Amino acid sequence: MPFDPRHRSHTLVDGPDRAAARSYFYSVGYTAEDLRRPLVMVAHEWIGTMPCNYNQRALAQHVMAGIRAAGGTPMEVNTISISDGISMGTEGMKASLISRELIADSIELCGVGYSFDAAVVIVGCDKTIPAGAMALARLGIPGLVLYSGSIAPGRWEGRDVTIQDVFEGVGQHAAGNLSDERLAALEAAACPGAGACGAQYTANTMATVLEFLGLSPMGSATIGATDPRKDEVGRRAGELVMGMLERGQVARDLITRESIENGIMCAASTGGSTNVVLHLMAIAQENGIEISIDDFDAISERTPLIGDLRPGGRYVALDWDRAGGTPLLAQRLLEPGVLHGDVMTVTGRTLAEEARGAKETPGQDVIRPVSNPLKSTGGLVILRGSLAPDGCVIKVAGHERMAHTGPARVFESEEAAMEAVLQKRILAGDVVVIRNEGPRGGPGMREMLGVTAALVGEGLGETVALLTDGRFSGATRGLMAGHVSPEAAAGGPIAVVREGDEITIDIPKRELNLKITKRELRARLKEWQPRPPNYTQGVFAKYAKLVSGAERGAITR
Repeated sequence: MPFDPRHRSHTLVDGPDRAAARSYFYSVGYTAEDLRRPLVMVAHEWIGTMPCNYNQRALAQHVMAGIRAAGGTPMEVNTISISDGISMGTEGMKASLISRELIADSIELCGVGYSFDAAVVIVGCDKTIPAGAMALARLGIPGLVLYSGSIAPGRWEGRDVTIQDVFEGVGQHAAGNLSDERLAALEAAACPGAGACGAQYTANTMATVLEFLGLSPMGSATIGATDPRKDEVGRRAGELVMGMLERGQVARDLITRESIENGIMCAASTGGSTNVVLHLMAIAQENGIEISIDDFDAISERTPLIGDLRPGGRYVALDWDRAGGTPLLAQRLLEPGVLHGDVMTVTGRTLAEEARGAKETPGQDVIRPVSNPLKSTGGLVILRGSLAPDGCVIKVAGHERMAHTGPARVFESEEAAMEAVLQKRILAGDVVVIRNEGPRGGPGMREMLGVTAALVGEGLGETVALLTDGRFSGATRGLMAGHVSPEAAAGGPIAVVREGDEITIDIPKRELNLKITKRELRARLKEWQPRPPNYTQGVFAKYAKLVSGAERGAITR
C-alpha cells in the first residue's frame, strides 16, 4: 500500500469532531488549506544565551520554505539548550548531559502531542545533536537532523584561534605566560559570530557522524553557520523530508547496526570527541540495537586516522568543508572497504552513492589518503583493568604517550582539581584523579575541559595524565581517560583510590590499573560508604535516580 503522507495528522484535524483543534490553529495563522496538507514539525533549540544555536530561527525559515514548496505545512517547535563552553567549570555544567534527555523528551512530546507526520530537527550545540536523533528514533516518523553549522575561527595575533585557545590561555595566564591584556584580546577574538565550536569537538563530531548514519544530508554538516550556502541547505532539508514522507521512509529505519558502525568510523578517522561513545550508544539503544563500548575500540582499531583536525591536528571544520567536506571522507573510507556503503540515507540514496559526488580541492591536506594516514588506527581507545572494570575511554590522535605510570592526586570534584592546577600543586608525572563527577554522582557527568586545558596551558600536557568518572570535551587533548566505570557513586574502584597510589595507563595493552593487591582493593571497597547525593529534589535528583552508567551511554530508563 502507498504510504499516507497524512498518516498522523488526519486524526488531529479532520472531521466535524476536530473543529476545536482547527479553530486553535486558525488563531495563529494557519488556514483550512494548510491543515489539509501533511503537518511537519521543524524543531530547534534557539536560545539567546550562546552562539551555537543562534542562527537556528533564521535557518528554520528556509527549512519551512522548502517544506511548503514541496507540499507540506511546517510548524515551528522550540526547546532548550545548555552551552557546555559557557557552563564549563561551574555547577551549571551538570545540566549539559541532562539536557540531552530533556531535549529528546520535549521533541518527542511535541511530535506526539501535535500528531506530526514528519519532522526536521535543527541542531547545534553538543547535546542537541544526539537528542534530535534519539527523538526521531522514538517517534518512528519520516524525519532528518540538520546541523545549523560551525562557527568561523577568530583571528588573534595573526593566526586562527578557537575557543580551545581561550581555555588553554587560562592555563598560560596562570603560569605567567599570558598577560591580562593578551588574554582579554584572545577571548574577544575567538568567537566571531554564530555557530557551534569550530574544530572536531563534540558538536562537529556528532554532526558529521549523523551524516554517516544516514540521518543528515551528506555534505551539510561542514558548511558553516554564517555561510550563505546554509540557507539553501535548509531549504533542501525541507524538500528532503517531504521526499521521505512520500516514500514512507521513517528515520528509525536508517539507524541500523551497520550505520552505527559507520558513525564510529567517521569519529575514529577524524580524531573526534570521546563523547561520541556516550551518544551513539544512546541512539543505538533508542532503536533496540545492541552495542558495547568494546565495539568502539574494535572498529577504531581497523579505521585509519586520516582527518588532520583540531584539537589533535591542524584544521577546523570550515577547512574540511573547503577541502571537500564529508563526502570526501566517505569516499576515502569506501576505497579500502572500511565503510558499509549500502546503508540508506535521507536522500533515498545509499551512502556510497552520496560519496560518489565528492569534489576534492586540489592540494588539500585536511583529509589524507588512506594510503598515507596520520595513524594506521583510529582515535578512540577503550581501556579496562582493576581501576575501570567496566571500561573507560581515551582519545589518541597519534602523538600522545602510549603509557604512563605515576602517583595519584585525588580530588573529589572538578573545582578542587582546578584549584590545585592553578596553584601549581600538580607536578610532572602525576596522575590527576577527579571522581564523583559521573552520571549519577555529579549528577550529569561534567566535562573537564577547564582542568585539561589549564594543564596544557601550564606546560604539563605531555607529562601529566588525568582520569575521571566524568567526561571530556571534544577540545580536550593529552593523555586523559574519561567515563571510568563503574563511577565512584556506584562504588567503582575509582572511589577508593588514595593519594599517592600508583596508577598505570597502558594503551597498547588496553589497561588502566591501580597498583595495589586484589586483597587490598577488596578491603577498601568493603569499607567504602556512598556520599550523600548532591541534589535531593528537582530534575538533578530525578536524573541521578534514573541514569545508567557511562558504559551504557548514560541513558535514563
